[in-house]
Amino acid sequence: MSQPLVVKKDDDLDEEEYYSPFLGIEKGAVLQEARVFHDPQLDARRCCQVITKLLYLLNQGDTFTKVEATEVFFATTKLFQSKDAGLRRMVYLMIKELSPSADEVIIVTSSLMKDMNSKTDMYRANAIRVLCRIIDSTLLTQIERYLKQAIVDKNPVVASAALVSGIYLLQTSPEVVKRWSNEVQEAVQSRAALVLFHALALLHQIRQNDRLAVSKLVTSLTRGSVRSPLAQCLLIRYTSQVIRESGMNTQGGDRPFFDFLESCLRNKAEMVILEAARAITDLNGVTSRELTPAITVLQLFLSSSKPVLRFAAVRTLNKVASTHPLAVTNCNIDMESLISDQNRSIATLAITTLLKTGNESSVDRLMKQMTNFMSDIADEFKIVVVEAIRSLCLKFPLKYRSLMNFLSNILREEGGFDYKKAIVDSIIILIRDIPDAKESGLFHLCEFIEDCEFTYLSTQILHFLGNEGPKTSDPSKYIRYIYNRVILENATVRASAVSTLAKFGALVDALKPRIFVLLRRCLFDGDDEVRDRATLYIKLLDGEATVGETEKDVTDFLFGSLDVPLANLEASLRNYEPSEVPFDISSVPKETKSQPLAEKKATGKKSTGPSSTVNGPVPTIDASYEKLLSAIPEFAGFGKLFKSSTPVELTEAETEYSVNVVKHIYDGHVVLQYNCTNTIPEQLLEEVMVFVDASEAEEFSEVASKPLRSLPYDSPGQTFVAFEKPEGVLATGKFSNILKFIVKEVDSSTGEAEDDGVEDEYQLEDFEIISADYMLKVGVSNFRNAWESMDPESERVDEYGLGVRENLAEAVSAVISILGMQPCEGTDVVQNNSRSHTCLLSGVFIGNVKVLVRLSFGISGPKEVAMKLAVRSDDPEVSDRIHEIVANG
Repeated sequence: MSQPLVVKKDDDLDEEEYYSPFLGIEKGAVLQEARVFHDPQLDARRCCQVITKLLYLLNQGDTFTKVEATEVFFATTKLFQSKDAGLRRMVYLMIKELSPSADEVIIVTSSLMKDMNSKTDMYRANAIRVLCRIIDSTLLTQIERYLKQAIVDKNPVVASAALVSGIYLLQTSPEVVKRWSNEVQEAVQSRAALVLFHALALLHQIRQNDRLAVSKLVTSLTRGSVRSPLAQCLLIRYTSQVIRESGMNTQGGDRPFFDFLESCLRNKAEMVILEAARAITDLNGVTSRELTPAITVLQLFLSSSKPVLRFAAVRTLNKVASTHPLAVTNCNIDMESLISDQNRSIATLAITTLLKTGNESSVDRLMKQMTNFMSDIADEFKIVVVEAIRSLCLKFPLKYRSLMNFLSNILREEGGFDYKKAIVDSIIILIRDIPDAKESGLFHLCEFIEDCEFTYLSTQILHFLGNEGPKTSDPSKYIRYIYNRVILENATVRASAVSTLAKFGALVDALKPRIFVLLRRCLFDGDDEVRDRATLYIKLLDGEATVGETEKDVTDFLFGSLDVPLANLEASLRNYEPSEVPFDISSVPKETKSQPLAEKKATGKKSTGPSSTVNGPVPTIDASYEKLLSAIPEFAGFGKLFKSSTPVELTEAETEYSVNVVKHIYDGHVVLQYNCTNTIPEQLLEEVMVFVDASEAEEFSEVASKPLRSLPYDSPGQTFVAFEKPEGVLATGKFSNILKFIVKEVDSSTGEAEDDGVEDEYQLEDFEIISADYMLKVGVSNFRNAWESMDPESERVDEYGLGVRENLAEAVSAVISILGMQPCEGTDVVQNNSRSHTCLLSGVFIGNVKVLVRLSFGISGPKEVAMKLAVRSDDPEVSDRIHEIVANG
């Protein structure tokens, strides 16, 4: 094992070559060499070399057959007769790696137990480690007494081995290890650093499910003196966990144990200081006052001569800068010196931190320093820098010229797809959010697609150019760049370029004749998609296509976002049967949702309802619901189905009967579909129906019900209850449910049910119809464009106090749940420790009214959350209703 894995073959520094001593070894040859284990006169050095090769093969993924593993194992056990200490250690490793089966373990157990009681401490420690890896619970009880003694052994190597074995055994035999608490508690008082570290780790794992016990452990240790730096790092982590779980002290606003964390910042060990600083910066709702001492010690580490300390400090400060940039500004001078650090990881973290904390006057200086810096780092670091530049530009919009020029320069340099995409995405975001940057940004993007090797990026830029280019002061200057793509690029990019040309023709009348000429040239393209698009757009712009009866129709067709999810549209097209009736896109379900009964399938239950016969995309479920309901005469006159909810479980898992309810929402009615499954083989249920008590839902009145005639074992069925509600009213309320049926016993031998049955009933859980049931989750591809296209007169804005919340993520999740709308552009995700957040939502309200919502959240020191709600919709009354829902929620 003392041999290096990589050996220098040539001392010539100009042409250094390296090779592995294991290069080219084969399993068969090594197994042949293993015969030396049977020699009467053992060569310890030779045996060590063979075991090293065997361990290498095992760690490289080679597998031994049962016969091969058995032969090697028995051959290895013969090596116990050697007294060579080095060989004995290799034997321990080999046995542990081979993991012998239960019938083989007994062969080696006696030798290991003999070593466990040896006078040689090295034998004792290693024997304990190996035994605990290969024995089962029955044998563990036999050696438990020895392990307890080893935990409190005077030799730290033996004690540490026993404690580490306890950590491993806790996963397989927790009830045995938990009986060692007294010995482990004694080991925590050890003077040996490693024993203390392992004892604390094991003691915490034993008590981890008891919050009070963990709190007492932390309290006792923080009052005393823990000498081991490793154990102190562990204690800091456990203390942070207790602080997170206990929250602020309700009386004085102080955190429990914070004084201990602060005292660790003055420790002699650097690892303890860093661990304490990181723990303080990671606290929920940490204040500037609490951060100050941690920032101070991290600033000192920035000028350390040790690269690992500089890296740890700047990485922690980089994380803090995302939430508390002002707290880190005092470190800016120290971090500027790190931009030229030889370690590129440190330099990258330093520059991104400066970009987060810098002020407007320092932007130009930072850009100059970064020009040479970018060529020296890998793409993954470059992406981090690009994202930091984007954030800085949004923070200081007046500096967009220098930042945009920097992005365009690095865009022309070599780089992979992810790196280029990050730059393009950043430029697009800057164009959208900074109006003055539009002209220069579009020009940089046009130059990039002249020599872009990535089809995805070319089509993305062309699509964006088609939306924004016609709105500029001189749209004609972009036509050349777009048409060049028709001439020089692949079919996918050419098709995208044709669509972009059509958008310019639709919005800029002066360019329409020139666009016609270019589109007609595309009619002779070699790709059918390009030709089809050109033909469609020529007829569209010329007013010949049925979709283009007015200019508004043409604009909506070219620029309007698709109202239905693509997955739903694809599934509906697949299910469409060719006939004289044309395909109607209005029949495509608009809601985006998961498989309704996925949760039930996960718990091993049978799926019920129409979805049980459908495999494939989500929308077919909605279509099958509508088809099922329209086939029932009692519900045929209710009109078009607006929404079907996901199933709400009304029974617990593993009960006699499984029932869930799906809420089908119409303009003036609600149909409750109860999906039932009989899980008792000896019973047949007949005349199954649900009695619904709507006394707490006053606006609903029952108008129809459809019982289920028969419900055999494990055969899902449905029963329905319909309610009428006032149209145009958000009727809500709670419904109580009782499942009523006739039970007939089934003869297990013949499978036939008895003639006579007994009436019975089964209490189901209550459920509610809430405001979110009247909203469809429908996303939009471009929220900004969709928001601006809506009438500003329909906008309603108000502010709300959401009370005390643990964090912003909890508040965002609560409001999304109340409204039942679709989060857009990933804005439902809130960064840790964020003090403010903006969430964008979209949906369709009952009556097919499109609704868009902007939510702006802020959280104060005492965790009070405030929210600003802005709503736009096709109907101002609906905007008012959204505010009513939030106010009453």
